[in-house]
Amino acid sequence: MVFLRTSEKAGSCFIRTDQLDGETDWKLKVAVSCTQRLPALGDLFSINAYVYAQKPQMDIHSFEGTFTREDSDPPVHESLSIENTLWASTVVASGTVIGVVIYTGKETRSVMNTSNPKNKVGLLDLELNRLTKALFLALVALSVVMVTLQGFVGPWYRNLFRFLLLFSYIIPISLRVNLDMGKAVYGWMMMKDENIPGTVVRTSTIPEELGRLVYLLTDKTGTLTQNEMVFKRLHLGTVSYGADTMDEIQSHVRDSYSQMQSQAGGNNTGSTPPRKAQSSAPKVRKSVSSRIHEAVKAIVLCHNVTPVYESRAGVTGETEFAEADQDFSDENRTYQASSPDEVALVQWTESVGLTLVSRDLTSMQLKTPSGQVLSFCILQLFPFTSESKRMGIIVRDESTAEITFYMKGADVAMSPIVQYNDWLEEECGNMAREGLRTLVVAKKALTEEQYQDFESRYTQAKLSMHDRSLKVAAVVESLEREMELLCLTGVEDQLQADVRPTLEMLRNAGIKIWMLTGDKLETATCIAKSSHLVSRTQDIHIFRQVTNRGEAHLELNAFRRKHDCALVISGDSLEVCLKYYEHEFVELACQCPAVVCCRCSPTQKAHIVTLLQQHTGRRTCAIGDGGNDVSMVQAADCGIGIEGKEGKQASLAADFSIRQFRHIGRLLMVHGRNSYKRSAALGQFVMHRGLIISTMQAVFSSVFYFASVPLYQGFLMVGYATIYTMFPVFSLVLDQDVKPEMAMLYPELYKDLTKGRSLSFKTFLIWVLISIYQGGILMYGALVLFESEFVHVVAISFTALILTELLMVALTVRTWHWLMVVAEFLSLGCYVSSLAFLNEYFGIGRVSFGAFLDVAFITTVAFLWKVSAITVVSCLPLYVLKYLRRKLSPPSYCKLAS
Repeated sequence: MVFLRTSEKAGSCFIRTDQLDGETDWKLKVAVSCTQRLPALGDLFSINAYVYAQKPQMDIHSFEGTFTREDSDPPVHESLSIENTLWASTVVASGTVIGVVIYTGKETRSVMNTSNPKNKVGLLDLELNRLTKALFLALVALSVVMVTLQGFVGPWYRNLFRFLLLFSYIIPISLRVNLDMGKAVYGWMMMKDENIPGTVVRTSTIPEELGRLVYLLTDKTGTLTQNEMVFKRLHLGTVSYGADTMDEIQSHVRDSYSQMQSQAGGNNTGSTPPRKAQSSAPKVRKSVSSRIHEAVKAIVLCHNVTPVYESRAGVTGETEFAEADQDFSDENRTYQASSPDEVALVQWTESVGLTLVSRDLTSMQLKTPSGQVLSFCILQLFPFTSESKRMGIIVRDESTAEITFYMKGADVAMSPIVQYNDWLEEECGNMAREGLRTLVVAKKALTEEQYQDFESRYTQAKLSMHDRSLKVAAVVESLEREMELLCLTGVEDQLQADVRPTLEMLRNAGIKIWMLTGDKLETATCIAKSSHLVSRTQDIHIFRQVTNRGEAHLELNAFRRKHDCALVISGDSLEVCLKYYEHEFVELACQCPAVVCCRCSPTQKAHIVTLLQQHTGRRTCAIGDGGNDVSMVQAADCGIGIEGKEGKQASLAADFSIRQFRHIGRLLMVHGRNSYKRSAALGQFVMHRGLIISTMQAVFSSVFYFASVPLYQGFLMVGYATIYTMFPVFSLVLDQDVKPEMAMLYPELYKDLTKGRSLSFKTFLIWVLISIYQGGILMYGALVLFESEFVHVVAISFTALILTELLMVALTVRTWHWLMVVAEFLSLGCYVSSLAFLNEYFGIGRVSFGAFLDVAFITTVAFLWKVSAITVVSCLPLYVLKYLRRKLSPPSYCKLAS
């Protein structure tokens, strides 16, 4: 809505936008001055005015509109920009506001930036679907072959369908049930893991995806960093103060202010003598004390911070300044600014004794260590923009009427402005390597005449209609010459616990990490270095701002010539590149070890995810913590949310929710690996189980002149798939090939998983061959060994079949678990006990040949040794082959385990 009026005296208010862009700092919004000036609130309803606004659009950083009041004598026109608007899903942090709503519902920026979530299907499920289709074709082919061998006699199509039904066990219907139960178990294991407490699995369909990731897209603020700024270092050229020497600064500041008071004899004009000496002879080296004092004063004056007092609820605006001293108690003061860096600087000056106590649009009050309040009048403010990379302020000291122009900004922008020196560049480099954000602070004393001249030119430039911003910048630049360099500050954005080792581990696991952030380019680069997202030896290629096709082409060519360097690119340049050279850009970016995209809107983040999916076909994972990461988390194949300061929006929209970034290492290396390996083994085993019995049926039918007669009766078939073999097969869910400690220690093992070798057509064919071999042996063995008591074929072959299945499970398992052993014996027990009361099933056809099972036959030694012989023949070769393979070409994890 357009912001018309506020209860705050200054005509401005703060809003909290952490749910929109993920930044925890407050944004300053300004009321339309025409309506703010109205004497009373009720006058809003008596004026005749209208607002013109642009059509709804996605860009959250811009807004254009006009406010027109028609009933005043010359109609008043005011231009509206983004700072005159209040946004949906934000919180007003100070005062009360009144506005006129222009966008609602689907038209608001936040809704336009969200996308509909899609249903996620894991890669493993897709692969199993492909194999199931292949099995279906095999089933049809087999039935047709059988009918053909019969010679299409009689009603052959009826026989075809009988064969289709007989062999239907080829299609693993129980596969889905087993897999879904398995997934539920993996999810339960993740939630129960003590090493990653607080993990929540919100989607039970894709735990295997965690084992197949190639791209990890992460947010910066609140995901990699804690979003807490701490002032770390002050550098004055000759001396540098770190965290442990801040008390020295404090004593210097205290001394310089007490000196001033004694010189002034209680009068407030005390700060003139040192200033005069300095302006007449600027080349004299000043004492360290005065330089520290100047630096601290510059830091406390040159910023965009407003102190806010909480407990002031009952006090009206008028008495506020009369009761200045009681009101400005230190306990309930909080600072608000558009960036947390600035707050960190002002909090630091408070800790060394110079406190900012109040501020409005025209003045600022400071409190000295001795409790005296100094007032400064703000004459001009030049805000920070991403083009100028610096901010300036011109203040007049109320007590001495001196005018000073203070400025601070990035070293790139400031180094040409300040007087020549030999230390700035080097020190900035040193601080950046420590992962600190640097700001250069400078000042220039102005005479009254210089300022008046500047002001007239500045006002003129601001009124010009053409190239206004250029003219204004030119006037300000006339002041920005030969400024006196005061100090260099370093502020640290603290990384979350164990971010560096985690990123290191993920990189070794062959996962490519992209950082997508809404933050500034410098900050993003700084964090990329300090979090070791970009390793120390790597070059960083900063992609220049491009606006059209030609520039994008040149810049892409320049980037192509560089090898093995990280890429840093801003959102707008990215948009241009994707518009014209989508394929080339993605191809180049995918070769980079790390990519950092800064100034990204939520939609752009999601767009990058979908691009990677389309172009590489690999699995992507997105991890974020704020409302601005929701689209990205939902677009990725696997979304992980972190419960952070910015609320739970991302963690509720994600598939997995974790407490800290470092937990992602274990989630992928251990749980992702196990889920994928186990599901692959389970899926193939269930297919093998169906194939083996179908092979036996086929052999049986072909021996009996292709008769479409079932080998096993109904209950045996049902029992085979459920009670006799279900437990051991399902116990594969507990199998693990590598101990968790091993997987964490050697993340390189993860690389093998992304190639998808645990479940492919190759492994599937091996299982098919095993099934055909075993099915054939079991059936032929039963027929060959039992010439005389042919009736007992069913009993013998079925017993051998069950034993074979149990042994195969044992063969597949890599690490035994006590439950697996229990499952094996339980199944065997079930089978033996069922032999007693299922006797009529163990004949061919119910009563044909009068074949009832005689218990006497089962207990004979002949039965036992024949069953054992068949089982051994069907399983022993596989054991031998497995042993040889283990010895001759062991998988990578075996080499480590030994």
